[in-house]
Amino acid sequence: MSTTQRDYPFNAFLEPGQIVMHPEHDEWGKGQVQSVIGARVTVNFADVGKVLIDASRVTLTVIG
Repeated sequence: MSTTQRDYPFNAFLEPGQIVMHPEHDEWGKGQVQSVIGARVTVNFADVGKVLIDASRVTLTVIG
């Protein structure tokens, strides 16, 4: 298991290309994961563009 998976198990399943939603910002629309580095997840949301998310604080909902 990599350091990322051990330190951030809630986000270990995220991979670039996955489609996600932010649980607190439905208005952002669907987003595509661009990169995952530790707890830092960059997501390109349809309605707001790229957003850097701290996955140690927010659990994104995978929808595809």
